[in-house]
This record gives sequence, C-alpha cells and structure tokens, in this order.
Amino acid sequence: MSAPAAEPKTSAASTLDYSAPLPLTSRIPLHWAESLCISLAALISAFILFGIFVGCAGANPVESMRLMYRGAFGTPFSWQNTLVRAAPLMLTGLCTALPLRLGMVIIGGEGALALGALTAAGTAHLLPNSSPTVVILSMVITGCAVGGLWVALAGSLKYYRGVNETISSLLLNYIAIAILNQMVEGPMHDPESLNTPSTWSIGDDNMLGKIADTLQSWTGFWNHCPAWLQDWIPAHLSDVHWGFVWGVVLCFLMWVLMDHTIIGFAARIVGGNMRAARVAGLSVGMITVLVCWLGGAAAGLAGVVEVAANQERANANITAQGYGYTGILVAFIARANPLAIIPVAILIGGINASGGLLQRRQNLPDATVLVLQGIIFLMILAFETFYGRLKIFRRKEKVLVPNG
Repeated sequence: MSAPAAEPKTSAASTLDYSAPLPLTSRIPLHWAESLCISLAALISAFILFGIFVGCAGANPVESMRLMYRGAFGTPFSWQNTLVRAAPLMLTGLCTALPLRLGMVIIGGEGALALGALTAAGTAHLLPNSSPTVVILSMVITGCAVGGLWVALAGSLKYYRGVNETISSLLLNYIAIAILNQMVEGPMHDPESLNTPSTWSIGDDNMLGKIADTLQSWTGFWNHCPAWLQDWIPAHLSDVHWGFVWGVVLCFLMWVLMDHTIIGFAARIVGGNMRAARVAGLSVGMITVLVCWLGGAAAGLAGVVEVAANQERANANITAQGYGYTGILVAFIARANPLAIIPVAILIGGINASGGLLQRRQNLPDATVLVLQGIIFLMILAFETFYGRLKIFRRKEKVLVPNG
C-alpha cells in the first residue's frame, strides 16, 4: 500500500489575508457576572415554581415566602440556627466542589462525614486524660485523615481502574453509614445511651465553645470592643459554635489553593484535558488522589464538628440531617467556587431552618423545604445551558489591524 501523498507546503504568511483584521477571537466571557446572574436567575425561577407548588398545596405562597425569610434570617434566633446549619454544609460542599475542578462528580460527603464523626468520638475516648486542646486537635487530624482517605478511595478507583466516581462514592456512603451503625450498636456502644444507640461521650471539656462565650472570655479583646459590638455579638452569636468559623476559614484556604497556587493550576489542567496534562509532565494520578483527599478531609471535618459542637457523641443522628447530600447542591449552586460556597451554604442552611416555621404556621410538612431544594437543583442544571451563550456577558476585544 502506497503512503498518502504529501500535501504541498505553504507558508503561513501566504494563507493570511492582510486586508482584513487579524482573526483574534473577539470576545472574552465575563465569568463572574455571568455566573452570578445566571445562578440568581435559576434561584428566582426555583422560588417561583416553589410558590406555585405551595399554592397547589393550599397555602398562601406570599405568606410562605415571608415565613421562610423570618425562619431563616428574620430574628436573632433564626439567624443563629441558620449559621449552625451552614457550618457542615460549607465543609460537605467542599467535598463535591474540589473534585469538580477535576471534572469528577464525587457525592461521597455523607460517608466521609459519618466516618469522620465516628473517628472523632473514638479518638476522644482513647485520650481520657489529655487536655481539651490536645483532644480537639487529635479529633480534627484523625477525622480529616479518615474522611479524606474514604473519598480518595473513590478517586483512586476512577483513575487506576476506570470505575465511575459518582457510583463508587455513592456506594461508599452506604458502606460508611453501615460501619457507623455497626460500631455505635456494637463495639463502641455506650450502655447509658438508651433512646439512640451512641458512642461514649467525648466530655463537656472537649466540646467546641460558642463564639460569643469565647470572645467574652478574652477580657483584653472584649474590653476594647465598642459598645454596639458587645451588644450585637451575644445577641446574634451566642449559639453559634466555632465550627462555623472553621468552615469559613477552610473555604478561603481552598480558594487560595485552587485559584492561586501551582496545585490548583495543575488541577484545572487535569480537569480541562487529562491527555494534555500528561504531556505536560503532570502527575495526574497524584493530583487526582490529592484533590479527592482534600474534599474528603473537609467532609470528615464536618463530622468532627457535628460531634464536638452539637451531638457530643457519634450516633445515627449524625447522618439524619443529610448534610453530605445537601452539600452536593451547595457545590453546584456555587459552581465549585470555594468562596461562593460560603453564602450559598448560609442560604441553604436558612431554607432548612425555616421548615419548622412553615409547618407550624402554614400546616405544610416539614419536608416541604426539601421540595424547594430539589427544584433549585433542577433549575441550576437547566440554566447550565445558558453559560457562554448570552452576548450581554461577553465583551469585544480590541482587533489589531496591520498598518499599510
């Protein structure tokens, strides 16, 4: 068989039309404005559809929206309840958001949270005579390590064996929850926990403190605060624990890591074109496992926060709130941006916090807010098709015209 005929070589200069402007693409997307506006449009559409749903259920849609706002942000109590619910959502949102930078849809936050909580409770039990600082630090380290390894397992299966990461991480959730239930009802069961099988208590001294109480105990700082701040902090942060601060700080650190470091740049290359990443000499496998581990570590920290700030022990209530699965919605609304996860988690936390008020005032089921979350998720997916297609969010670049 004869070789294909060689094409005639032509110089690049001979193929250009110098009478026309150089063909530089002309438009650069305004990513921040586009993401913000389309996400807001999706949320507004979701609330409109939810209003129609509430109306069909026999309730007043306008009054329901007013009650949702009041139950989420309208009073100091509801505001604190929202922030407490937002803390684990920020961390589980990172579990999905970070692997999304690699083009991987990991939904294993629930399993990592469960194992992180179980590990934290076990670690505290093994350190009965240690100082609270040592115990809390040990719980954080072990909880993050175990949660990270659990999600990194799904990433490893994807890279080394080609197993779909969404399916594997979902199945790993069920395994982790089964391990939690087995341990709290078996080897780690506290005989004094009668109503709900639980592990041993980590001790009151090892619990995370409330923000207001801690700030007030720092007399040097507190005495220099203005009077209005001394009134505002106890009124609005008396029930908010330091887990919320941990979530905000970790979101900021992950934003710096993923958007302003070499590791984040390498992760974007891997997510954009894995073959090009290999050609560039990047260790794709190591980057994949590392990013998945970071996401799992964040979800594991959410489990530690639930034990050390709310439950005081590990039990089935850790997974009853569904923070791991709700974190998926948070990550998609935030478009995998760690900084955007903070306000989105507060919004979703407020929606969850308002369910009780809807039930009492409008006679709607407490799970009505889950319907709203589902509608929001569908709208986010539907509006995804608008990205890059709206001309209003694209600006023209200056076109170079050769002289002569």
